[in-house]
Amino acid sequence: MVSGVDGDVFEQLVSTVDRFARERLIPAERQVEQEDDVPQEIVAEMKRMGLFGLSTPQEYGGIGLSVSQEARLIEALCYASLTFRCLIGTNVGIGSQGIVMDGTPEQKQAWLPAIASGNVIASFALTEPDYGSDAGGIRTFARRDGSDFVINGTKRYITNAVYAGVFTVFARTDPDKAGADGVTAFIVPADTSGITVAKPDRKLGQRGAKTSDVIFEDVRVPESAIIGVPDNLNKGFRTAMKVLDRGRIHIGAMAVGQSQRMLDMATDYALERKQFGKPIGEHQLVQGMLADCQAELHAARALVRASAETFEREGKAILEASCTKLFCTEAAGRIADRALQIHGGAGYMAEYDIERLYRDIRVLRIYEGTSQIQQLVIARRTLAQRAA
Repeated sequence: MVSGVDGDVFEQLVSTVDRFARERLIPAERQVEQEDDVPQEIVAEMKRMGLFGLSTPQEYGGIGLSVSQEARLIEALCYASLTFRCLIGTNVGIGSQGIVMDGTPEQKQAWLPAIASGNVIASFALTEPDYGSDAGGIRTFARRDGSDFVINGTKRYITNAVYAGVFTVFARTDPDKAGADGVTAFIVPADTSGITVAKPDRKLGQRGAKTSDVIFEDVRVPESAIIGVPDNLNKGFRTAMKVLDRGRIHIGAMAVGQSQRMLDMATDYALERKQFGKPIGEHQLVQGMLADCQAELHAARALVRASAETFEREGKAILEASCTKLFCTEAAGRIADRALQIHGGAGYMAEYDIERLYRDIRVLRIYEGTSQIQQLVIARRTLAQRAA
């Protein structure tokens, strides 16, 4: 496991990112919302800060944060709009971690330095039009043709696909194996012949963050494109689950950062807004909502950090990561709802920003495993542990 960076250096990095989020990113949020795009000068700043390589090992040009350090830094970054984190999210998480965890030395050297610098954007192509939560049912097929594989199929809601320089593509390589078996993970350069990226989707929230369909038509890749060749043929789903395990802790940290922002906004409003002759924060029913937000936020932050420590200690945290994603994202939804309610009618208006954060936070309960999928994982692990 990654041991992380020196404590003093890390604290300086957290302080820098926290200041960047509050002083640079938050003032740009409305521009991003209106233009549905992140200004290129901000992208360049994020590259210079090394944010695209937070989780990439130092030997490949990244910062090499541990899981616990990554969680703290992402919490600080996500005090600002989640759109900014989305820009680096695939390079830090699902787009790169399959290569970090299971790639060969040659694959790591070929891709990780460029991913860490942000010069190459990595995307994770797993979800399909008919298979999202049921990822084991994927239909994208990779047919062996001599020493090559030919990929055909469509992937849906692929984050950063329009920017991608490389895709981690999951395709069925053994048609005789059902479910998760028989799926292989491939590293596919985005400029490979036969790849079409559709126009970006229109979404409820996180304007400026791009998702798209990606169509593969007779896309030919060599056997060496298999992550971890040759041992990982038909074992790509294991890679996907390991990547999502760490990613769920990351998403928990996102939820914590954004929850802190929304609670701060609601608290400020409760101190300033007056009703019945006094600030609304002095009314007990408003205090009750603030108290519930604060308690859930504390619990969510503690759960993220405990799960990250488990991941670092044991190399995995399947149960803990699912508990983290379920609780933290659901809690963030409740905090968003209370924060908007405290704002009253103003909360429904774009002028006060809380309505945008309310929309942005909603997707955290869906991607990288819905809340219902997390419930299934948690229940099954709980039953299996007790029966053992």
